Amino acid sequence: MTLNRRQFFKLCAAGAATSAISALGLMSEKAYAAVREFKLLRAKETRNNCPYCSVGCGLLMYSQGSGGKNSEHAIFHIEGDADHPVNRGALCPKGAGLVDYVNSPHRLQYPEYRAPGSNKWQRISWEEAFKRIGRLMKDDRDANLIEKNADGVTVNRWLTTGMMTSSGMANESGIATQKFARSLGLVAIDTIARN
Repeated sequence: MTLNRRQFFKLCAAGAATSAISALGLMSEKAYAAVREFKLLRAKETRNNCPYCSVGCGLLMYSQGSGGKNSEHAIFHIEGDADHPVNRGALCPKGAGLVDYVNSPHRLQYPEYRAPGSNKWQRISWEEAFKRIGRLMKDDRDANLIEKNADGVTVNRWLTTGMMTSSGMANESGIATQKFARSLGLVAIDTIARN
């Protein structure tokens, strides 16, 4: 059987119409699954800044929880904030991988201490950690503070300890941190932006 051009176009049109009717679900032989619900529909949206560098990209973090007083919110999605003036929704690979870092089972959430010569870390309370850090800082400062230089000028330099600060701080927090560190005599002050 040979088809002329007009018969070929009619056959193609009939096939396309049959496919369209089938795809729209008008034929009862096949049942199609329901459309999946949008995953962010019932999520709580929280705006934040990326902590990794000094750029300060905006983030949208989505969490689910009952919203009750003692309920935990579990973050399940993080994306760039399209309304943020810095990044306009774009994130670098570190920022794009934040949700994996937040939900990692290996993420350190509590202070730990390893005694000298030991091969095991032990969990300590925040109060113990702050007291230990404060005591070690005071002992080191008392032993190593340089009050005067060779010419007898008061310098109050503490060169044996440094301070690593956050790069995602606001100006006010940065000024307060600098004043605190300089009042101790610290000279080696840097931010995480270089890491």
